[in-house]
This record gives sequence, structure tokens and C-alpha cells, in this order.
Amino acid sequence: MLLDFVNTSLGPEELGDLLTMAGFELEGIESVEGHPVLDIKVMSNRGDGLSVFGLAREVLAKDPNSVATDLYRIAAGRFESCSQSNAASPAQVTIETDDCGRYACLILKNTKNGSSETWMQDRLRRSGMRPISLLVDITNYVMLELGQPLHAFDFDKLEGGEIVVREARPGERLTTLNGVEHGLQRGQMMICDVSKPVAVAGVMGGSETEVGPDTVNVLLESAHFLNTSVRRTRKQLGLNTEASYRFERSVDPDGVVAALYRCVELVKAATPQVESSAIVDVYPGKASRDAIRFRVERASLLLGMSVTVSQCTHYLSRLGFEIQLRDDSELWVTPPAWRPDIVREVDLVEEIGRIHGYELIPERLLQGTTKSGGPQGFELWTDWLRQAALRSGLTQVISHSLRDLHPLDEADAVRLGPRTPASPDTGYLRNSLLPSLSDAARRNNPKEIQIFELGRVFCGVGEKYLEALRFSVLSAGPVTPGSWNSPGAGPSGFFTVKGVLESVMESVGVTTRLVPSDVADRRLHPTRQAVVFAGDQPIGIIGQLHPDVANECDLPLETTVFEILARAAFENRDLSLKLQPVSRHPSVRRDMSVLADQSITYEKLAAAIETSLGDVLEKQWLFDEFVGQGIPSGMRALGIAIQLRKSDSTFTDEEANQVRDRAVAALVDLGATTR
Repeated sequence: MLLDFVNTSLGPEELGDLLTMAGFELEGIESVEGHPVLDIKVMSNRGDGLSVFGLAREVLAKDPNSVATDLYRIAAGRFESCSQSNAASPAQVTIETDDCGRYACLILKNTKNGSSETWMQDRLRRSGMRPISLLVDITNYVMLELGQPLHAFDFDKLEGGEIVVREARPGERLTTLNGVEHGLQRGQMMICDVSKPVAVAGVMGGSETEVGPDTVNVLLESAHFLNTSVRRTRKQLGLNTEASYRFERSVDPDGVVAALYRCVELVKAATPQVESSAIVDVYPGKASRDAIRFRVERASLLLGMSVTVSQCTHYLSRLGFEIQLRDDSELWVTPPAWRPDIVREVDLVEEIGRIHGYELIPERLLQGTTKSGGPQGFELWTDWLRQAALRSGLTQVISHSLRDLHPLDEADAVRLGPRTPASPDTGYLRNSLLPSLSDAARRNNPKEIQIFELGRVFCGVGEKYLEALRFSVLSAGPVTPGSWNSPGAGPSGFFTVKGVLESVMESVGVTTRLVPSDVADRRLHPTRQAVVFAGDQPIGIIGQLHPDVANECDLPLETTVFEILARAAFENRDLSLKLQPVSRHPSVRRDMSVLADQSITYEKLAAAIETSLGDVLEKQWLFDEFVGQGIPSGMRALGIAIQLRKSDSTFTDEEANQVRDRAVAALVDLGATTR
């Protein structure tokens, strides 16, 4: 059959090697009835390789000594040179589903459905197909030749003489050619007459309209169906046929009518008395094909071997591509209809490589540099974040994304979940990590636990959904446990967790600040919550649990949490190194005691001190706060320590006092007074 389309001096083994190097792996060469049969493995995206004509095209493209036969040239011309009938067709076609892109048919009159010719039966047997009758054998033979499945209906058994391509309706049934009755369901594409299904589209015909010895008038079908629709229906019905195998891998939509021409030619050669009607061709799914920019220099770079413009033009032309030359090294290439897998420039580069010959890629040592392995970018940063949390004394928790509703769920967010959850406890995708941390704390020791989780959360946004990585912490009880010689720290609270947040974020290059929330989070204490900012962007929340929520979750009242958007924090990172020499001179400490209005945050006071002192300020901290007897209402007494150090000399007492006075003056400018 292959030699019908191409004249070549290559033997079976050489043809097998050639097709293997072209991307069609030779599984083996079998001897059937004394003739060699090539068993070719075709990739799932290369439906054009499931035909003798398609493989002949590959041989002609790759072997410069092979020559196309007259049959190949006629097939390449879509058999339009064959005699065509102008007799009106009594058949009508209606397409009611988008899964059928094209449907063509014609009527054959005065047929005699006897046995096919011996040569055709021999070739079908060698191809692994059982000869049945003239009409069936010819449709199978054309399918092997051109890759286009065909089906023959007894036209006189089609009610109304009309073909309707539609989805099955509830309650409909169909007995297929293998004698099995199937209950049909919505979404399955069927070939129907005016009242009932008569075939499973792209898979198998029905027994009621099967052609037999008494068939006189035949409706010959050729169509193009959506590959995923055929696969879905075939799997649901438990069928597997040569036709479905090809439709699932996509057939050539422009070859639908050509297969009819070829079929009529073979029928009339066997039974000259047959009369054919004109073809009814309904083609609603015809799609435009866009040209792809192809740079020859880019192809040479990616392949690692030099190819020329003339070589690329020659290879692609023989494969059926349309080519326009724009300049000396740039082509605009339009893929043929039978190659839907060609969508990008790199796909064309692959075509050039396999036809030119991968074995021609020169051998040479590797050159250039390679990046180190492992995570990069955001993934590497999240690893650093996890390590920083562990160094801070937190324990990592990993929980399931599916869960039930919880008091710590983020409010006013559209919840997502599976249509049929396995249990009520897995009915929703989480929109916050805090519920999972709460459950983990409750199951362990909620009075003394410091845990974190780095995981994804999900929520609906209109008709879409948002998936984001978050970093969350829950803290209850002392951060540092007591020992025989130390009682340990007291229970952690808002400011302890704030310190953990700042320490962890600073370790990964993110500077955070807290801003009072304009809209209170119902999950948190109304006066002990804040929004976390990085730069000018809000990246999360921090706060102590609302007493009602803490009781509902069975957690201590002082339980404090925060939740950070990892991607937003990553985008505001600054990992630039800030280096300065280590001073050999000692530091000096000065304390200040001031009265400040309770509305003035310590953050503002610290910023004023830092601005006024500059580089000589090594660090500062708040060591005392008092509100009560002797302090005016609405005021608080603060004790602030500053540590000073110079890099070139030692501070004298007078110099240190002068620096302290500058800091006091900066605080007075904010409204504070000295004590």
C-alpha cells in the first residue's frame, strides 16, 4: 500500500529506520501471508500518521531519492480530478452540536453489496482487519489509505431520508453493530435520522441501518468530529474501534470530501452500474489558519546544527506547509489542516530537525555556564521564610486544604469546594490557615504552643477563583519554657508575636510596620489588632483572638495570630547587603523619661529618635511604661533607653549627654514632655 503512493528503493527495514528517525517508531516488521507489514507506533498528536498517505508524505520529505506516484499526486489534490456527479442528493443534513465541525455525504444507487475484490481483501487482512462486504471493505480501505473514517448506511432504512448530528436525549437507546444495546445520555454525540439515533458519531454504526446483501441505496458518510467528544463517548459506552482511534487523534477536516471521492472511485471500479449523487457538505466549523513566524537562525541555534533557508523551505514544503519568504532569514509558515499540533515556532524547528536528521547534529563539548540546581526566586524565598520561622522557635504544621466551616474563616469571602465532598468535614477549600492552626493547637497543648503553617488558601472572585500562598502563626503560652534555675517568660501576647513577625520578616528582607485597621476583623480583639504593611502595601493582619472566638475554638484568651500574604511580602523584599565596619570603641547608654499622650504610638517616638541621632544610634528600646497615680489622665510615662557608639572615637559623658538632649528635643517636638 505504501508503494502505491511513493516510488522508493528502500526495503522494509530501511523504511522502518527512516520513519523511526522521523518520529514514527517502528515496533516491528511482521510477515503476514508472506508479505512484510510495518507495525508503526504513532504519537497521540499525530493523527496524520494513521494513514498510508500520511506516512508516504513523511518518506518523501525525508528521503530525497523517493518519488511521488500518480496516486499520491491525486490524493494531494484531494481527488478533485475524479469524475463528480451533479445529480441532486435526496439526503438532507442538519448539525445541532458544536462537536461536529463538518459533515458530508452522498447517495450511491443500484449497489450490489457482494464481496470485495481479492487484492483488497488480502490487504485488509494484512492490516489486521476482517473482510466483510464490498461496501464495508471499501470504507475500511479508504480509511487505511487516507486516515479518514467512513460509514455506510442503508439509505432506505433512514427515516425521513435525513441526517441529524446532535447530542443524545435522555431515555434514547441504540444497538450498535456489535449487537450490544446501549442506554444513551446527554452529551454523547449521535448520528440520527428524523426520530432516533442510528450511529455513535465517530465510533460505531447502529445495527438497524446496517448495509447488507439486500442493500440497494447507500448513504456514504464522511465527517470531522471533535476528538475529545469522541473519546468521552467511546469510553462511556465501552467501545473501541479503528474509527474512534483516528478521530481521538484528530483527522484532517479538509480531507472529508476527498475520502468520499476516493470511495466512489473504488466502488465504481468494482460495480460500474452504481450511480452517485452530488455531495452534501455542511462545514460550520471551518477555522482559519494563522501563519507562524519562523527564523532560520533561531532554528540553527536551537538544533545545534546549521540549516539554510532553502533547506527549511524544501522540508516544510514537502510536508505540506505553505511558506512565504519575508526577508533573507525569516519565513512565515502556515501549517496544513492535518497538523493541528503545530502552533509555535519551536514546533516548526522540531519539524526541521527530524527531517534534516538528528543524527547530523555535530558532536562537541558543552560550552557556557549552567545555573545551580534547586529552587529559585519565590520558591527559594519561601524556603528561607520557613527556615527563619523554625529558627524563631516555631513548629511547622501541615494541614489539609479541604475542611469544614470554622469561626476563624476569613469573612465575606466566596467559599469554594468539591461538588460531591467525601464527608462534611471536607466540604470547602480553606480560605485561611488560621482554622487549621486552631485545630492543631486544640488537639495538642493549647496553653503552651507556638506553631506556623506555610500553605495555600482559596476563595472565589466573581466567576473565577484566587489561589494564594500564606504564612500564618498561632502563639499561646510562654515562648521560652521555664527550667530549674529560671521561671521562663510569661505568656506570649500581642507584642511578643509582633516581635516574632518582625524578626522572621527581617530575616527574609521584608521590613514591616503595623497600622491600625480601619475595618475591624471580627476574628480579632477590637483593640488588639492591626494591619501589617510592607512599604505602602498591606500584606496581612495581626492580632489577639476575640474572646468569643477564643472560647468557641477552646483556646486561651491571650492566643495571638498573624497571617501574611507570601507573594505580596516577596514583592516588597529588599535583600541588598548593608555593611559597616565594626567599631573598636565601647558603647554608652543614656536613659530618658518622658510623658506622652496615649494617642502617640511608640513607633512614632522611635522614628523621631532615629531621625535625630543618625549613625551614632546603635539601638533603642522601651524599658518601662506606667499609667496611674501621679500621671495625668490620657498620658503615660515612658522609659526609653538609647545605646550610642562612634566608629572613630569613644563617647565622652558630655558628648553622650548632648546626643541624648537632641533625642529629647525630637520627642518634645512630637508633644512629649520630660520628667
